[in-house]
Amino acid sequence: MAYTFICYDRCSTCKKAEKWLADNRIGFVKRPIKEENPSAEELAGWIAASGLPVKRFFNTSGQLYRSLGVKDRLASMSEEEMIALLATDGMLVKRPLLVGDGVVLAGFKEQEWEEKLGGAHA
Repeated sequence: MAYTFICYDRCSTCKKAEKWLADNRIGFVKRPIKEENPSAEELAGWIAASGLPVKRFFNTSGQLYRSLGVKDRLASMSEEEMIALLATDGMLVKRPLLVGDGVVLAGFKEQEWEEKLGGAHA
């Protein structure tokens, strides 16, 4: 099973995650988040499958997040509005994202990836 690895090439965390996937021989198809921004429909599905709150899918350390003042706006937004905002620009989305086979991982925490993917070697 190949996963979809949604990343930004200039992101050091994405590079670490990509190396981890390769080192663990986990098959993936790379998707550049800036060029192929996730749609609202994709995001809604991934968020539901992940069991995580929508806020966890925001790239809170990104320049765009800060320049748009997203932090101050989230409290008054519905989930649908948050997802629509995420879908406007891939740079707002937390990365890397790994999607596939009932697994949705937002951000790279090696221990979490090991727990979720440990037996999923392709």
